[in-house]
Amino acid sequence: MVAYADFHRRSLVDRDGFWREQAALIDWHRPFDSVCDDSRAPHTRWFAGGLTNLCHNAIDRHLAERADQPALIYVSTETGQEQTYTYAQMHDEVQRMAAILQRLGVGQGDRVLIYMPMVPQAAFAMLACARIGALHSVVFGGFAAGSLATRISDAQPAAIVSADAGSRGGKIVPYKPMLDEALALSGSAAQVLLVDRGLAPMSRMPGRDHDYAALRDELAGAEVACAWVDATHASYTLYTSGTTGKPKGVQRDTGGYAVALAASMRHIFDARAGQVFFCTSDIGWVVGHSYIVYAPLIAGMATLMYEGLPVNPDAGIWWRLAERYRVTHMFSAPTAIRVLKKHDAALLREYDLSSLQRLFLAGEPLDEPTAQWIGEGLGVPVVDNYWQTETGWPILTIAQGVDSSPGRLGSPGFAMYGYDAALFDPASGEELTEPGQKGVLALKGPLPPGCLQTLWQDDARFEATYWHSIPGRQVYSTFDYATRDADGYYFILGRADDVINVAGHRLGTREIEESIAGHPGVAEVAVVGVQDAIKGQAALAFVVPRRSLSELGDTGGSQLVREIGARVDGHLGALARPRAVHLVSALPKTRSGKMLRRVIQAICEGREPGDLTTLEDPAVIEHLRARLEA
Repeated sequence: MVAYADFHRRSLVDRDGFWREQAALIDWHRPFDSVCDDSRAPHTRWFAGGLTNLCHNAIDRHLAERADQPALIYVSTETGQEQTYTYAQMHDEVQRMAAILQRLGVGQGDRVLIYMPMVPQAAFAMLACARIGALHSVVFGGFAAGSLATRISDAQPAAIVSADAGSRGGKIVPYKPMLDEALALSGSAAQVLLVDRGLAPMSRMPGRDHDYAALRDELAGAEVACAWVDATHASYTLYTSGTTGKPKGVQRDTGGYAVALAASMRHIFDARAGQVFFCTSDIGWVVGHSYIVYAPLIAGMATLMYEGLPVNPDAGIWWRLAERYRVTHMFSAPTAIRVLKKHDAALLREYDLSSLQRLFLAGEPLDEPTAQWIGEGLGVPVVDNYWQTETGWPILTIAQGVDSSPGRLGSPGFAMYGYDAALFDPASGEELTEPGQKGVLALKGPLPPGCLQTLWQDDARFEATYWHSIPGRQVYSTFDYATRDADGYYFILGRADDVINVAGHRLGTREIEESIAGHPGVAEVAVVGVQDAIKGQAALAFVVPRRSLSELGDTGGSQLVREIGARVDGHLGALARPRAVHLVSALPKTRSGKMLRRVIQAICEGREPGDLTTLEDPAVIEHLRARLEA
């Protein structure tokens, strides 16, 4: 811990010296003029003047030593496909894709929207954009036409890369009809490149729609040199939900992002070239950008890209793949582990996982029962980490390559190097320094390399949203409440709108969830705050029992509800007891496993749940409504 404290302190007091050392982890075509230019804060420029390329650092620079090493391992339990690409083969495929994009008129600085399932061509397209200096904007495959249209309108892409369809749990989701409708709604004149997987019929518009397979064959052997771009050149935009109807296009740079990812693989993940990284996310999310596509390849590792559910063909599929491909590092989400928790724990011990060093979990707070269950089942350390789309890499965790400090259940860990984290009172702006005080977690500028530069074509919104929300302070707000103990471990309590005010008392729904999740009969739980005429707000709990609702019956269900109430009383006091506990068979989640608490809250308050395009199972909405009325 002392060693890490010094490491972190140096990253703040000797910022230029520290990040100059980290910059040596990647290749530069031309050295940078300055390390950190914060003269236009909060628009920090990292490594300005330096020329580099993300694709070169992910692929080309490894060819001399590891051309025949696996780079991308693709597995789809939806289609039964498995294919491994070496670094040399990736180099060939990415150059072909780059040549195709150039054929379609894409040049440096242009945008390419990628609307794809989890297939290798999606990664080829991302890397090809980086290769030629174009910006990619990945939209989660299967997004509804209206949501897709808003992103097309905002990004104004020169080309769109898509496919006939995706598949989820054996259900085919046709993409082309939604893409056609979105193009019509947006009025876009983008060229369209289509990967035909043979899953769904699709019509083609002559002159606009182009066949990937035909162009790939035509451009066999194409050689496309990397475009050397300034480190501050935008590499991509990624849309994340905003408090208004307009999504926020998070804009990332090139050099800072490459350095941040290279450093994270060494210091946070303790990963090395030749190892195998398995991130179970989707490329539509930032985790997929950073830790499926770019970071493992920059580190010279093999990355495992998986299309399928964690329980198909059974709940041992992830561990079977970990055994087969000798996975060393896994990265997933707490919700996905809670899904597996409902299945036989023996599946965790059925496979040879001797290669697996650690399991990293992020995306939402990790509750203690889930962390203990998976850690004991796998017999490897479980490393929580906390970050956001905007930061691109972890804010809080235990730096495995630097720090020997043990994790602390319920906490993601310490502030990572480069992040000057603090807690602030959201009303007064006072910095909170005493252990146990609750405040908004914020980051003092400048943000470290890899974080967002701005919002796409909206500097004013970037500044107003993130940097001016805490009174009297120009600090980056995460909009998450947290506490910090005397040893420096942070505990995330939930989003600012997940902290509810019950009869004048502020309660974190995360704390209530933690208490309920500790009951042995509970598999999953979500707690939301809803309007209450007397108390202002009240907590409602939605619990997925470990036993099915039919097995529990009315008597068993009533007993479980009483025990949950008593448990919360004992842990947090009667004030925190939920107004009601609803037993349900499923909770609304995205296809990457993230809980959609805003949807639950809207249903409870009789409002429309809003955008459901990322929802894994739409039927869960009616199930929740039925349980509320029961």
